[in-house]
This record gives sequence, structure tokens and C-alpha cells, in this order.
Amino acid sequence: MLSELELRGLIEGSFLPRRCECIKAQDASLTIRIYDDDGTNMTVTGIQADKLDSSRAICNLITTLRGDLHHAHAPAPRRAGARLY
Repeated sequence: MLSELELRGLIEGSFLPRRCECIKAQDASLTIRIYDDDGTNMTVTGIQADKLDSSRAICNLITTLRGDLHHAHAPAPRRAGARLY
């Protein structure tokens, strides 16, 4: 099992060049905040740190967060036939 410092380093480093904070609460859950140039971009709370017991689990978490981040920034799809004014 990774130490808290190693886990934080892996998670925070995986979102570079964005700034990322990984904070461990007293109940051992994690809060991850990913910042953009204009402020907080995404905050995820209640991540169970004890479930991040393998490289696969950590990779799955990072992949999920990156997907959520991408979808949060994706432009809304235009409907066919919709006019722009």
C-alpha cells in the first residue's frame, strides 16, 4: 500500500500542467480539487482512500476524473437544424 504522500503525488502529478490538490479527511476519504487558470474547475469528495490499494485502482480513478473533467469542458452538442443567432 502506498503512503498518503505517494498517493497524493501520483494523483496530483497526473493532472499537470493543471494544479491539483488531494486532501485526506479525518474519515480517511479523499477530496480532489482540480484547478484551471480561472479558479476551481472540479471538486470530487468522498473518495474512499482504502479502495485505492493497487495501481489499477489508482489508474481507474485518474481516468474517470480526466473523463469527467473533459466532459465538463466539452461544448454542448448542437441539435440538427438548430440556428445560431
